[in-house]
Amino acid sequence: MRRNPVNVDRWAQFKSNKRGYWSLWIFSFLFLLSLVGELWINDKPIMISYQQNWYFPIVQDITEDRLGGDFDIVTDYRDPYMVKQIEKEGWIIWPLVPFYYDSINFELTESAPSAPNHINYLGTDDQGRDLLARLVYGFRISVLFALTLTLVSSVIGIVIGAIQGYYGGKIDLFGQRILEIWEGLPMLFMLIILASFVEPTFSWLLGLMILFSWPSLVSVVRAEFLRGRHLEYVKAANALGVKDSKIMFKHILPNAMIATLTFMPYLFTGALTTLTSLDFLGFGLPLGSASLGEMVAQGKDNLHAPWLAITAFISLSTILVLLVFIGEATRDAFDPRKNS
Repeated sequence: MRRNPVNVDRWAQFKSNKRGYWSLWIFSFLFLLSLVGELWINDKPIMISYQQNWYFPIVQDITEDRLGGDFDIVTDYRDPYMVKQIEKEGWIIWPLVPFYYDSINFELTESAPSAPNHINYLGTDDQGRDLLARLVYGFRISVLFALTLTLVSSVIGIVIGAIQGYYGGKIDLFGQRILEIWEGLPMLFMLIILASFVEPTFSWLLGLMILFSWPSLVSVVRAEFLRGRHLEYVKAANALGVKDSKIMFKHILPNAMIATLTFMPYLFTGALTTLTSLDFLGFGLPLGSASLGEMVAQGKDNLHAPWLAITAFISLSTILVLLVFIGEATRDAFDPRKNS
C-alpha cells in the first residue's frame, strides 16, 4: 500500500523532535510493561511443577488438594505450608516481585509503612502493601482510564462540533449557549458531588468524567467546520447533491482532524491528572484500588515515611513530563509551517 506523503512528512517531523520521539518510546514501553504486570508483579507463581504436572496459577485457579494440601479451596501461595508441600515433589517459579497491588506483606520486620529493602523494592504503604506493585497497577489503570476518556469524549466533541460548524445558524447559536452554560460548571466540584451519591466504580467514574470532558474539542472542530463549509469543493459537492454526512466526515473532517489531533495529548494529560486529583481527595476509584492519587495521599498522611512521597512525586512527574513532550512533538508534526 502506498503511504500518504503528507503523513510521512508528519512522522519525520515528529521524529525530528528528539524529546517527544524518545518520550513516546519510553512511555509506550512503560505502559506495555504495566499491561503484562501479572507476569512480573503478582502474588501467584508463574508456573508450578508438582508430581510431573505443570500448573499456571496466573491464568487458572488451582485447589490445595491438587498440590498436596488438605482442602478443596483455591490455593493461597503465600501460605508457607503450601509452599513446603509443593516443593517436596516439585518446584515453583515466582514473579520478580511476589506481590499483587492489594497483597499485604505479613512478614515485615518493622511496622508499616516499611522502608525499601530487598523484598519490597520501594517499601510498603501504611497497610503493608508493596509500593512498586501499587505503582505499576495504578499507572496501568490511570492510563487506560485516561485513554478511554480521551477517545470517547473526542468522538462526542467532534460530532457535536461538526454539526454546529457545518449547519451554523440557529443550531450553532443554540449549541453555543448550551456549551457556555455547561463549560461554566466547575467540573471537579460537580464530579465530587455526583461521586458522593454512590460508590464510584471504573465505569461510573468514566461516565461522569465524559459528561464534563466532551466540550474540550467542540470549539476547535466547530471553527474548522465553519471555515471548511465555505470552501469551493464543499460548495461543489453540495451542488452535486452529495449527502451532508458524507461532506462532513469525508471531506471536511480530515482537515479538521489536524487541530484535533494536536489537542488530544493535552486532553489525555488532563484526564489523567483529574483522576489522580479525585483519588487523592477520596472521590475516585473504589477504596483499595491501585491508584496514583492514593499514593500521593499516602505520602501526605505519612510524612515520617519519605519514600512514599518521593515515589509518588517522581512517578507522577515522569509521566506528566513524558506526556507533555509527546504533545509538543505532535503539535510540531501537524504544524503546516514546519512541514512546508
